[in-house]
Amino acid sequence: MKISLKKSIFIALVLGTATALSGCASLISKPAPDTYDISAPTTFPNLIGKSRAQILILEPSALKVLDSDQIVIKPNSATVEYLAKSQWADRVPKVIQAKLIETFENTQRVKAIAKPGEGLVIDYQIVSNIRAFQVNLENGVSQAQVAISVKLVSDRTGKVVRSNVFNEVVPLASTNALDVVTAIDAAFDKVARDIVAWTFAGV
Repeated sequence: MKISLKKSIFIALVLGTATALSGCASLISKPAPDTYDISAPTTFPNLIGKSRAQILILEPSALKVLDSDQIVIKPNSATVEYLAKSQWADRVPKVIQAKLIETFENTQRVKAIAKPGEGLVIDYQIVSNIRAFQVNLENGVSQAQVAISVKLVSDRTGKVVRSNVFNEVVPLASTNALDVVTAIDAAFDKVARDIVAWTFAGV
């Protein structure tokens, strides 16, 4: 079947327009998710004494489900979901590392606190694992949970000086994004304070 010159030009124009529109569509991005951060405690009314130690805080380890910037929701112990259209400011381990460093600095009671690569002569390392940083919705109970296991390690000997698991739960006001983040932040606030006080007692 022969196609006239005019018809072939028309087909080419239609195909070209479709391709151009497809290219434009690929440049249109979806709305960015809302980004949230947690805060570091700034007051420590029950903290006593000072430390001359220089402490290194390693990035916490975590299972893959918590090693991301997603906000974890657990409808039950076997199921993992994520808060829609929401994310943390960075991967959860990096956020926690940064906020623990900030918490120690806010006490103004430690000689130096750092993360790897900052060139300090270290006395102790804080090695941690994130066990929970999420919201649990199970058996009619809605609560935020932050659980972090911590080891205080002598940098001189490599021996574990002491270890503990810090766990805190905070009831949810609702399951909207702001209330979820606020509850997780409140749970972390208590855990961070406890980690600081516990560390000072061992250095």
